[in-house]
Order: sequence, then structure tokens, then C-alpha cells
Amino acid sequence: MTEDNEHNCRNDEQIQSDIEKFGLSVIIIEATDYLPSFAYSIGLWQKFNHPEIICFGLRTQTLHTIINDVADLIKNGQVIQAGKTYDNIFENSKSEFLNVDKRNLGDYFGTAIDFYNSKNFQALQLVWTDRNDKFPWETDFEEDFIYKQPLLDRNADFKSREAKNLGIFTTRQWLELDKPILRVVHDTDGDWQFLTGDQMPEDVKLVALEQMVIKDRTLNEVFDLDYGEEAEREFVGGEWTRNIVDYEDEE
Repeated sequence: MTEDNEHNCRNDEQIQSDIEKFGLSVIIIEATDYLPSFAYSIGLWQKFNHPEIICFGLRTQTLHTIINDVADLIKNGQVIQAGKTYDNIFENSKSEFLNVDKRNLGDYFGTAIDFYNSKNFQALQLVWTDRNDKFPWETDFEEDFIYKQPLLDRNADFKSREAKNLGIFTTRQWLELDKPILRVVHDTDGDWQFLTGDQMPEDVKLVALEQMVIKDRTLNEVFDLDYGEEAEREFVGGEWTRNIVDYEDEE
């Protein structure tokens, strides 16, 4: 997950200074064409022994304000509880907090992990409701907002924002010969390609996205490739190298 450059340049001294002055530092990540905006706190765990707070899918200025508003409640002695409905975070709608699964920390809390030099901290996700005051897990939640808030208390075994039955392109070599996936491409039109590297055009197969991840959980590591990005590795479990797709080379 790539963090907004303006905030990614913060060093530990700057973050610590914010924590000492304000009780926290707020990291803000801008939305891309594919991925939602989000913001999270650093320092609540250090200063108040309280889980850090993360929120997704709103304007960055709103996210910054909300994180600080929740931090003010914590500074005043309130302990935010997961699973409890709150009506004092947003003016005209409800909100709820979820416990962030530690397996999801690395995807979103990069600067916090660097600051603490550890994933040994807790975090809560602030979840907002749609225009009908429904949460994402409720029936008839508005489809326009369905991808704005990845729910970090779940889905650690399938991190993609798309549906599990989404059709993606892979190869006969993976499907029939158990060859490893060494290259993943997220096309500008939204299609996904999971490639073994030795395929020919006639080897392309269509399978469900979930089928890929069930067979190789390490494919979760590239769930956040943006449109027009690709990732390559030398072996299963190896480090992914990400690049912008050069479509001229593929012609």
C-alpha cells in the first residue's frame, strides 16, 4: 500500500513531536482510481495504551478531523469499544468500531509499524453508515459505497476488494501443471492476469479469483495493485517487485 508522499516523509522525530504536543500523529493516504482514501493515528497506543484508529473512504480533510475527534474522546478518558454503536462521531449517522485483525496491519499501518518497530499494537477501524444509515454488513447497504471501506476485522484470508467469484485470467500451466504464479497484472480496464511466465496465448484460462487465493495465499500480498500496475517475483514466497505496466512491450 503506497502512502501519500507528503505524509510518508514524516520521520520518527516528527511523529514523536506530534504525539508529545497533540497526543497523536495522523497519517493520511489519498485515494487512487482503484483504492480508497484512509487515515490512521499513531501514538494512541504509546501515550494512552489505547488501540490506534483507522478510517476509510471519506475526504482526507474529513478523515483527519474524525481521527482527531475520536482521539479527543480517548484523551478525556473514554475507552472506545468494538461492536458498540456510537451516535456522537458523525452528526446525523451512526458509526461502529471493529477490531483490526493483526494479519491486516501490514497492508495499511506501514508508518506505524516502522515507528513502533513492531506489529505488536492494537487498532480499531471506525466504520460509517451509508445515506440510509446502514452499515456495510447490513442488507441493502448502498452499492455505491461497497468498496469504500475494507472491513479489517475479517477477510484476512481473501483481501481482494472484488467479489470472490470474479473471473480472472490465468494459465493452463497453473491450472493443470501446478506451475507457480510469478507475475500479476491489474489492467487499466480492471481485468486481472495471474501468469506463470511460460504461457502462450492459447494457454489462457478463466477462473474465479478465490480459486487463485485458496491455492496460493501469498497472492494476497498484491491485492492492492492499482490499475495499470504489475508485480513480479522469482518464486512463491519471494519478494514482489511492483512496476507500472509497459503495454508497448506487450504488443
